[in-house]
Amino acid sequence: MGIGGCIGVFAIGAILTFGVNWHVSGMNLTVVGVILMAAGLLGVVTIAGMYRRRRPPTGIGLGDSEEIIRERRYYD
Repeated sequence: MGIGGCIGVFAIGAILTFGVNWHVSGMNLTVVGVILMAAGLLGVVTIAGMYRRRRPPTGIGLGDSEEIIRERRYYD
């Protein structure tokens, strides 16, 4: 599930928690909505952490022994 799916799960949970006035026997829709909102928020935080780790280093703070070598290849 991507970041869009997590935001969608959060939105569905918010709709169930704050926007629905239905009563279902054996199920509290407010609690289900809160659980979905928590799952969506946890997913967004997890995906944001994964994206933060994937960023290449910017070169700031690298010592003399560390350098970034970029290679470009052009094919005809």
